[in-house]
Amino acid sequence: MKVLLIDDHPLILSALQSVIQSLGDHVTVATADSGRVARDILRNDLSHDLVLLDLQLGDADGFDVLADLRSRYPALPVVVVSASDRTSDVIRAIDMGAMGFVPKRASNDTLLEALQQVINGCVYVPPMSMGADFKPTLHHSSPLRQIQQEASASDFQTVPSLRQLGLTARQADVLNLLLKGQPNKLIARELGLSVETVKDHVAAVLRALGVSSRTQAVIAVSQMLQKQMGQPAWQMR
Repeated sequence: MKVLLIDDHPLILSALQSVIQSLGDHVTVATADSGRVARDILRNDLSHDLVLLDLQLGDADGFDVLADLRSRYPALPVVVVSASDRTSDVIRAIDMGAMGFVPKRASNDTLLEALQQVINGCVYVPPMSMGADFKPTLHHSSPLRQIQQEASASDFQTVPSLRQLGLTARQADVLNLLLKGQPNKLIARELGLSVETVKDHVAAVLRALGVSSRTQAVIAVSQMLQKQMGQPAWQMR
């Protein structure tokens, strides 16, 4: 696996490199201290499997770099590693297509857990960022609310099943691709559906989760996966 680290602080780059290399001998790490260097590296080598991106770069805004990466390399997972853990930054990053958001103050174990979830196809968001300023509008009767309450009262969290959420198999396929950050057009192409049909399925998924946006849906499901490893979020059948 090839990982690209983008951060303009040498000590952070060195620390991240050490953590990433602890994943195993099969991991190779490249580093870039600017958005320009990162673009050059990716332009010359399209074999990278994962990017870790800082939001504060000397030559560019990290969100602009994220937008550029998602536009040029839509299949390349990007995990934001930032000194910020503001809810607004987490939501914005996920909304722009990041597969994860890890605050720099997180432990090495948390970073490794986040990367493992992203490698498995999940989206990772830090639970400490979902405070009073962001609460999914779950209905009182929603199965997800019951599951979250049970998870909060226990030492583990459980991924909801299709039966509990009431999703059809096709809606589960749509949720799978939503969690990968795919827009409606790509979902329609991959599933052989019209864009209008995909919109209907997305609306049904949002209703089932009791949320009002795609980003909230991703975060709501991701929050339930923080302590569960090894099962991609879409394997809910």
